[in-house]
Amino acid sequence: QVQLKESGGGLVQPGGSLRLSCAASGSIFTINVMGWYRQAPGKQRELVAKVWRDDSTNYAESVKGRFTVSRDNAKNTVYLQMNSLEPEDTAVYYCYAHISPPTAKDAIFNYWGQGTQVTVSP
Repeated sequence: QVQLKESGGGLVQPGGSLRLSCAASGSIFTINVMGWYRQAPGKQRELVAKVWRDDSTNYAESVKGRFTVSRDNAKNTVYLQMNSLEPEDTAVYYCYAHISPPTAKDAIFNYWGQGTQVTVSP
């Protein structure tokens, strides 16, 4: 059993910053990639950023230069530092991780957090 627990969402003014955290716990052998998706009302869920175990990263074009994704492998935790926030960044942010369990080290399973609301408004 694996759980992803998110924290750090909230209400912020345009131009402000927030930092999201997501900690994975449970039966984990290794975590290959961790990252964040978001879903705004009436829109499809979209990838925001992801970070691989070797710390290589990928970002959506809309957040490049403003958001930074990072991870702490010792803590099984991924972070999303969000700066220069815009109203268009308002969404529910979901953490995800591709995890291999100790009982099936060659298998990879996809896990999701419960989501955390980020609202950017004056």
